[in-house]
Amino acid sequence: MALGDFIQSADWKGEKHVPVIDAPDTVEAGKPFDVTVAVGKEIPHPNTTEHFIAWIDVFFKPDDEKFIYHVGHFDFRGHGESTKGANKGPVYAHPKVTFSMEVNKSGKLVALSLCNIHGLWEYEKELKVR
Repeated sequence: MALGDFIQSADWKGEKHVPVIDAPDTVEAGKPFDVTVAVGKEIPHPNTTEHFIAWIDVFFKPDDEKFIYHVGHFDFRGHGESTKGANKGPVYAHPKVTFSMEVNKSGKLVALSLCNIHGLWEYEKELKVR
């Protein structure tokens, strides 16, 4: 078995676990641009002590290259945990992140997210360089 055998994907408009990538379709080589990745864009994902998105990873796969590059890892640690009990804590992190990056060739942005109950989820977005 390979890790890819456990990664799920679906239409993000009907599935709350997909890490949707919001970035320009076309960017200038070597110029920074913003990327937002959010889980639960159309259907909110629960954010409780018992059911939450633990992290999002973002990768870039340049066209015509063998390897993928790890752009960033984003942990979401606050899910209402408390010594007073589950869902009684003061902090709830939401699985959404915005960061800046640049590329010098076209390729695919790939996002993975981990739901503590429903496993790994993936989404891809084509990125063109002009």
